[in-house]
Amino acid sequence: MLSRQLGQVGPPVAALGLGCMGMSSSYGPADETESIATIHAALEAGVTLLDTGDFYGMGHNELLIGNALRGRSREKVVLSVKFGAMRDPANAALGFDARPSAVKSFLAYSLRRLNTDYVDIYRPARLDPAVPIEDTVGAIAAMVTAGYVRYLGLSEVGADTLRRAHAVHPVTDLQIEYSLFSRGIEARILPACRELGIGVTAYAVLSRGLLSGHWSKDRSIGAGDFRSHGPRFSGDNLDHNLALVDTLRAVANERGWTVAQVAIGWVLSRGQYIVPLIGARRRDRLVEALGANDMQLTPDDLACIERAVPPGSAAGERYPSRQMAQLDSERNDG
Repeated sequence: MLSRQLGQVGPPVAALGLGCMGMSSSYGPADETESIATIHAALEAGVTLLDTGDFYGMGHNELLIGNALRGRSREKVVLSVKFGAMRDPANAALGFDARPSAVKSFLAYSLRRLNTDYVDIYRPARLDPAVPIEDTVGAIAAMVTAGYVRYLGLSEVGADTLRRAHAVHPVTDLQIEYSLFSRGIEARILPACRELGIGVTAYAVLSRGLLSGHWSKDRSIGAGDFRSHGPRFSGDNLDHNLALVDTLRAVANERGWTVAQVAIGWVLSRGQYIVPLIGARRRDRLVEALGANDMQLTPDDLACIERAVPPGSAAGERYPSRQMAQLDSERNDG
């Protein structure tokens, strides 16, 4: 497995990380035994970064990871944890809480569920509009000093917020959506990350399955699946986006790759400071995705990929309008 440095001050990690959200929430039911087997397979293949959130499945995802890591060397795993998303008992969203007192409380529960003494990277899931980012960062920095957290990260913030946060405490990495279908961060956010020496952990690199090569128009989406509300998965938008995938499939087939491998490999090619997160919930999907680690994309390959899926060609926003309005990365850099 290739390795990369996660920002100037962060840890070395494998070039591909495992995003574990889908094992507990957002994409419908998942098999817990298979999820744990997938985590084990990822670690055995050389993956070192596991990404989760304390609100994924109301804490279920952290418990799952804690169980998966029992008996394994904690020092060989980099745990990235998001916090702050509030939920009611029916799983309805209640906004975000990133007050300093909340930072410490959320962290205490995460440490217990993960069965660990520290979190490697700790980050607010979204900017709390009621709390200055300096206050949130200051609270996480205090947890770094106390030894409960090793590195500070952020998620879905714009370049201006990133600079303000970095002035208080070094930011190791920014977690943000980045794929062939979502390239808005290239205007200001990625240049700011390069300038400040901040790594990027890119999520939804397969655009929540659209770029996997396995999605079809007649695929049913359950009520508990985030994609049932996703603009890119509805009506004419879906038809348009699947047509783009078919064009990309031709590029992949010509070279003996899969669509998913091409989409992940493209993100890998965007910079040594970028680490794509694979959202596999099953071992077969994991094996396919990890194949991107062995790809050597030539300038001609990259040109063909970008002709197949030009910047801005995807139809529909990446989130429903209400969630888009909550993204600091979109308000400041969209």
